[in-house]
Amino acid sequence: MAKNLKQIRVAELRLGMFLHAFDSSWLASPFWRSRFLLADQAKLDAVLASGIATCWIDLDKGEDVAPAPAAAPAPAPAVPAAPATEFERELLQAAALCAKARDATESMFREARLGNAVDLGQAAGLVDELAQSVLANPAALISLARLKSKDDYTYMHSVAVCALMVGLGQALGFGEAACREAGLAGLLHDLGKSGTPLDILNKPGKLTDLEFEEVRNHPRQGYDLLMECGNVSPAVADVCLHHHEKFGGGGYPDRLQGEAISLLARMGAVCDVYDAITSNRPYKAGWDPAESVARMLEWKGHFDPKVLAAFVKLLGIYPVGTLVRLQSQRLAIVVEQNPATLTKPVVKAFYSLRSQERIEPVRLDLSSAAAKDGISGREPREQWAFADLERIWAGDAAPAG
Repeated sequence: MAKNLKQIRVAELRLGMFLHAFDSSWLASPFWRSRFLLADQAKLDAVLASGIATCWIDLDKGEDVAPAPAAAPAPAPAVPAAPATEFERELLQAAALCAKARDATESMFREARLGNAVDLGQAAGLVDELAQSVLANPAALISLARLKSKDDYTYMHSVAVCALMVGLGQALGFGEAACREAGLAGLLHDLGKSGTPLDILNKPGKLTDLEFEEVRNHPRQGYDLLMECGNVSPAVADVCLHHHEKFGGGGYPDRLQGEAISLLARMGAVCDVYDAITSNRPYKAGWDPAESVARMLEWKGHFDPKVLAAFVKLLGIYPVGTLVRLQSQRLAIVVEQNPATLTKPVVKAFYSLRSQERIEPVRLDLSSAAAKDGISGREPREQWAFADLERIWAGDAAPAG
């Protein structure tokens, strides 16, 4: 028996229709299963946001484009959305702060590029706001600052390293003033890149030897800029100069090693590398947060082991945004930490490995006996065509694009 199919614009979809197929590659679909009844607003919103132009509906199994006749039963009332958790509310506040910080940092770099002195008072005020957020709940701002577009990398990288430095300072037992100084060092650590041509910073391919040498000059250039300001602390300026030194030697610009590298610069090295390898760049996609931590632990001689251990404690064994496989044969994304039990974070399960289909996201606190589940291991992101992983854990706080 032939199906009663009809092609319509995706914009015409509404609840009650039975979606039969998209007119697109399956990779572009927001769902692994393409045939289902549109019975809830979340699925409808996902389809409308997919960017797909047209689709097919099955009129034998669902509504048509025309409004339902008056005699038809009224649709079931929409199920109210679950109230936002405290962490989700903090993410939204962190998103607004990230946007503000990004604009302020771009302005700071622009002024430096024009040869104007850096307004350290304005920078310190921005750090105060960022530090207040991180000291209240490190995971929210630190996790969100990792998400950045390729075009925003230079500016948001400085914001992210600032947040990471504040959190790492707290993990190492710093007082509030010392955490803020660490944050200021993080915000200013790459200021020297204001003198690096943008076509080099954003180059999608491999740098030439001359271009790489230009990039390697940024610590010294940033240090000189800060010295011109005249009122920056030596500790902050030192992070700008030495955040590319390696604990075992072999870094640049001065090939320092061990405790000849200041503690703040050793912290800066960890925070700088973590944000760089987890971020999308013009030449590569960012690594999974947990995979990044695991690789950093393997790089012997690169980082101060004590600083790196504190950093792992700050982020958790499974940082927010990590894709994991559960013992229940579901895939989940880590959405929140449980500081007392680093191996049992809060996750959202969203995909069944048994049925090979998306499922409605389920929030699970793995530290609770009621969860009856656990993590069996990390799952490589690159093996899955999930384009919305950040949206799953960050919700409306996730940056567009």
